[in-house]
Amino acid sequence: FEKLCSISLSHINVYACLVCGKYFQGRGLKSHAYIHSVQLSHHVFLNLHTLKFYCLPDNYEIIDSSLEDITYVLKPTFTAQHIAHLDKQAKLSRAYDGTTYLPGIVGLNNIKANDYANAVLQALSNVPPLRNYFLEEENYRRIQRPPGDIMFLLVQRFGELMRKLWNPRNFKAHVSPHEMLQAVVLCSKKNFQITKQGDGVEFLSWFLNALHAALGGTKRKKKSKW
Repeated sequence: FEKLCSISLSHINVYACLVCGKYFQGRGLKSHAYIHSVQLSHHVFLNLHTLKFYCLPDNYEIIDSSLEDITYVLKPTFTAQHIAHLDKQAKLSRAYDGTTYLPGIVGLNNIKANDYANAVLQALSNVPPLRNYFLEEENYRRIQRPPGDIMFLLVQRFGELMRKLWNPRNFKAHVSPHEMLQAVVLCSKKNFQITKQGDGVEFLSWFLNALHAALGGTKRKKKSKW
């Protein structure tokens, strides 16, 4: 889900409780995460920005290689060599619950009425040139956008979703598009929503044009970065 504190609804300094999965802001004395750890005896938290683990309320960092699977699921990474071999190796992966899946061919959660968007996002995730570009964050991480421009959020969220869809180490054989769809609602000024059915063709047209513009493209006959 969107990385918001479940109490303050803040995006800032958010931690995930690894016992119940809820998000809380801060880890200092009297912070929401600290209070949660004391009241429910839930002690291990993950900072969703720095990807560091902490024990609360004692407030010390946990360094343990066994936790690396969690950080990789949160933020998968792909090398150029791995990307080049994606279509040459159809190897099944095994999820945490024992089910098998083929990376790139996994389900997207239907939150309410977002199936029209899910169909488009899944189709785009299997267009190799587009997929390969977004799997490697370095391709667009340094693109400069004007202050206050929110449209680049689409690029970031689409890249994150693409990497999760193609992750060979997923805990489950499906992925939540919640953060991607929240960006769509915001950037489309609610023309496309999660709670109301939309037209897939209209969404595809708007989405591709929005990505094109956010990556430095224009309405003229000029190619964007991809």
